[in-house]
Amino acid sequence: MATAATLPRTGTVLADLLPASTAGRARVRDAALVLGGAALTGVAAQLAVPVPGSPVPVTGQTFAALLVGTALGARRGFLSMALYAVVGIAGMPWFAEARSGAGFSSFPSFGYVLGMLLAATVVGALARRGADRSALRTAGAMALGTAIIYAVGVPYLALATHMSLSAAVAAGLTPFLIGDALKAALAMGALPAAWKLLHRRG
Repeated sequence: MATAATLPRTGTVLADLLPASTAGRARVRDAALVLGGAALTGVAAQLAVPVPGSPVPVTGQTFAALLVGTALGARRGFLSMALYAVVGIAGMPWFAEARSGAGFSSFPSFGYVLGMLLAATVVGALARRGADRSALRTAGAMALGTAIIYAVGVPYLALATHMSLSAAVAAGLTPFLIGDALKAALAMGALPAAWKLLHRRG
């Protein structure tokens, strides 16, 4: 049976296992991964469910952002989320509920997009230290990444809507905790399983 001890450990994320025989091919691979991560986040953002009393819907984009960061590593994860934000502001309708445009930067949920840039970078750095190789470590990385998203998103929500911080927490954090726990549980199974499968095939 494959174990964390027999898997690649130092400085390796899942995306590094994709073949790239030359420096040029590695750049093409990395560009495709960055683009693919942004597109995945945009598609996941359309899985949106309105939350009564909150201007922020439940979406799949935060989960996608954390998976992208973990799988691609800090640099590519950050670039992917930056591309997602910039292209969305430029007009691509792939923010939550197909929103887009420069005006979205003042929308209450834009702080969560900014938080995803930082969160993807942090979980990507943790993944290079093996944080996605076991269920418990994956759960810890996902929890930290989620906390970072809220640490940026909730204060931004309060400023954008002129809510008190406690009201912003009630509207922009509390309703999402159960869903976040389910997403973390999914990641706990999927990421370590991906490493074990790749090890067996390798």
